[in-house]
Amino acid sequence: MTSRVRHITLDSHDPYAQGQFWAQVLGGSISDEDFPGDPEALDELVAHCDAEGIRAKRVPVDYASHSAQVESLRDSLLTALDGVRPRPGAGTFFSTVDAARTDTAALDAAYWYRNLRSTVELDASVRALAAEGHRVFIECTPHPVLTMGVAESADVLTVGTLRRREGDRFLTALAEAYTSGVDIDWSRAFHGAHAVDLPTY
Repeated sequence: MTSRVRHITLDSHDPYAQGQFWAQVLGGSISDEDFPGDPEALDELVAHCDAEGIRAKRVPVDYASHSAQVESLRDSLLTALDGVRPRPGAGTFFSTVDAARTDTAALDAAYWYRNLRSTVELDASVRALAAEGHRVFIECTPHPVLTMGVAESADVLTVGTLRRREGDRFLTALAEAYTSGVDIDWSRAFHGAHAVDLPTY
């Protein structure tokens, strides 16, 4: 059983951010990071974090994604995914495997193996999209885990959608985007509603 340490803030020059630890998400600095690795090495990292007052949390997993440990699963993964038949998508797909726009017809078994084995190029992907003028990033997940990393990569607006134990907060998420300048078509949520002037004070 391998483990993963999560939620660590280390300066990029800290020796524990290099060597026997692999950063799952790379950026200008290492913050809110995942470090997959062997249990003994992670024990050393956790001890270092404890000594420095750095928050660290162990997450037990069977193998460490985005590291060399995935290579032992290569053949079984390619076999299990052999039936995947990708096709062109209706929208644009920007891959955090290649940090580039990718034709979804190329998302075959080999791609998904690379997705699990390779470094997640989130920082490079966000920077590339921001350079093209994209300023709003919406994380459509049951609970936001990437919004902080996206915001650290570029000067952009990041908005989650749902949150654990908060029920249906999708309209709240839309309101958060709206108050930050995003144009929202409220008629889809409130049929027949219209804006009114607010009283002055």
